[in-house]
Amino acid sequence: MGLISNILTLPLAPVRGTAWVIDQVLVTAEQEYYDPEPVRQQLADLEKELLSGRIGDDEFDRREDELLDRLEWLEANQRRLRSNP
Repeated sequence: MGLISNILTLPLAPVRGTAWVIDQVLVTAEQEYYDPEPVRQQLADLEKELLSGRIGDDEFDRREDELLDRLEWLEANQRRLRSNP
């Protein structure tokens, strides 16, 4: 039965191949979008700006809160993606 099914559905192979490629692109895009590493780098850069005196404490606190909220959201979504492969 497997051989006959494969022969009969052979014309659909390009569609299945295209769907697989699209799925792989989506998985890769999600992994990059939910990657917390760029936010961690922004936090490190922000601290350097504070230590060098380019920004004040108020600006640092505001931007740090935004980045930490984003980081928390990203990590929660990464856990969700890992638990639902």
